Amino acid sequence: MPTENTETVNRFTPHLVIEPRGYWSSFNLRDLWRYRELFYFLTWRDVKIRYKQTVLGAAWAVIQPVFNMILFTFIFGKVANVPSDNIPYPLFAFAALLPWTFFSNAIAMAGASLVGNAHLITKVYFPRMIIPAAAVLAGLVDFAFAFAVMAVLLAWYQVPLSFNLVMLPALVILTSALAFATGTLLSSLNVKYRDIRYVIPFLTQFWMFATPIIYPVSMIPREYQWIFKLNPLTGIIEGYRVALLGGVNHTGFDWVAIGFSALVTLFLLAYAARHFRSTERVFADII
Repeated sequence: MPTENTETVNRFTPHLVIEPRGYWSSFNLRDLWRYRELFYFLTWRDVKIRYKQTVLGAAWAVIQPVFNMILFTFIFGKVANVPSDNIPYPLFAFAALLPWTFFSNAIAMAGASLVGNAHLITKVYFPRMIIPAAAVLAGLVDFAFAFAVMAVLLAWYQVPLSFNLVMLPALVILTSALAFATGTLLSSLNVKYRDIRYVIPFLTQFWMFATPIIYPVSMIPREYQWIFKLNPLTGIIEGYRVALLGGVNHTGFDWVAIGFSALVTLFLLAYAARHFRSTERVFADII
């Protein structure tokens, strides 16, 4: 029969130990699948909270990119006469604002997601990576609403659709993966260093101007274009423009830039997962 000391040891022996693993095994897909219902619940909760007690509701998903498009068109398209590769500037700007708005909102929500769910993290175990992943997935709802506006603009300007459109799902997946990697890394850092919440707005502002959203890559001197293409969003944003507007100026994809964006995204995914997993075991203690 077990002694009293044995029962005491068993009572306090942890049933689950969170520890870092290999880069790709850090995703722990088996646990993520096991908690898929929680993943769905957290995603749907983030969607509902975003528009709860708002007058305009889901219209806010459209207002932000539309107003930015109007502002950019007036300042950069009309006043500054920034070139737009023979594309009407509203189309040129909105085709880039569509993925950028999703990306910037996703990393902002994901970056603050762990601290915002401290009450869950300190009470029960579940794969913590679900929390930033749910924040990114919820952002795709806004992306869908904004894409409806893009469809209206394409019809208004009578843009002919091209076969390039088949690349759009792949670009959406790549954008989501980059947002998830960035948001997951920022969320784990934010648990330990709370000033990360002040870094995120500065990061997104700098990242926007370092990405060809208000200007085309062709505007940059050729000898400096490689610097801008080190930004993984450069290949992605240009890819959206070709997929959506390639029928206007008959441009093709820059496969080198898109391939580099994919490689950087894979590296960030591996690093973010490894870092997240290595710090996950102390989340409940310091959050």
